[in-house]
Amino acid sequence: MLAAVRNFAREEFWGQHRYAFVLHTDEEHPHVHLVLKAVSEQGVRLNIKKATLRHWRSEFARSLRLLGVPANATERAVRGQSRKAMKDGIYRASLRGDSTYVRAQAEAVASEVLRGSIRVEPGNLMLTETRKRVEGGWRAVAATLTGQGCRDAASIERFVSEMPPPWTEREWVAHALRARLPSRERDELPRQRWRTSVAIG
Repeated sequence: MLAAVRNFAREEFWGQHRYAFVLHTDEEHPHVHLVLKAVSEQGVRLNIKKATLRHWRSEFARSLRLLGVPANATERAVRGQSRKAMKDGIYRASLRGDSTYVRAQAEAVASEVLRGSIRVEPGNLMLTETRKRVEGGWRAVAATLTGQGCRDAASIERFVSEMPPPWTEREWVAHALRARLPSRERDELPRQRWRTSVAIG
């Protein structure tokens, strides 16, 4: 891991951005922290876009593979995941039960659940369309493998069928809140404007 980070940082940042990294082995999963100076040696500020992060993930996976570690930089959507990871501070605070962000989000969603209406977020349509494309891609792979006489096609179909729903974070929170209610109370919630993708349980 340390060698892969060293090689990745040298190839991506050497002579452009100053950096430092450290290996942490004091937790269950060893990991490396890499700190990067935002302003380059030429005085240009680093502009990190989604494409930049995808490139870095891909190059880091390549660095691991060159050292004999099987690694891939598969995008979250291709793995069937729609939930983004929490920012580290929010995640740690939520583990302690101290996250004001998580509490405020839960209270806002709970209010919507009680009214029977979850606000439709702009990202919902994109998540749904992305999921359709991903499922189509996986099914095309399964069809190709079937045509070649490969037996792995069934496992691909199973993987696609077991993907979690493409929900926004608010929909996941609403689902979790509804699941915690006793079934009788859950059934009494207003449903007239409840989105079908959230009405589970």
